[in-house]
Amino acid sequence: MPIVVNLDVMLAKRKMKSNELAEKVGITTANLSILKTGKAKAIRFSTLEAICEALDCQPADILEYRDEH
Repeated sequence: MPIVVNLDVMLAKRKMKSNELAEKVGITTANLSILKTGKAKAIRFSTLEAICEALDCQPADILEYRDEH
């Protein structure tokens, strides 16, 4: 999949655990795990906004496009 989720990188940079982020964002740890592993098919802008606010980052810090060619 050409969209890569770099959520683990941002969590490490902010020294935050997944369960702490899930609580701040208001999603389950299971849904956050699905997002972190790149298995999610979509993400709501409101969720992305909450993640960016909690991690003090930009969407591009979390989501990356990689050309597969």
